Amino acid sequence: MATVTTRPTASVVSDPEILGGMPVVSGTRVPAETILAYIRKGADVEEIVGDYPYLPLGAREAVEFWARETGRL
Repeated sequence: MATVTTRPTASVVSDPEILGGMPVVSGTRVPAETILAYIRKGADVEEIVGDYPYLPLGAREAVEFWARETGRL
């Protein structure tokens, strides 16, 4: 069976003008590492969105993709 990898709709971005260039979820000031901490503890999307209701659709998946691509997960 073939494996298909797709990119999520949200993304992780780094801009020197936002939190000194720390990677954040696009369109927010939420550090990617903050969401990654939720993922590492096994939090589901509902828990993350409950704490950060303004996150864009696909934010959890974007952070997970970013973490895998950068060797953090």
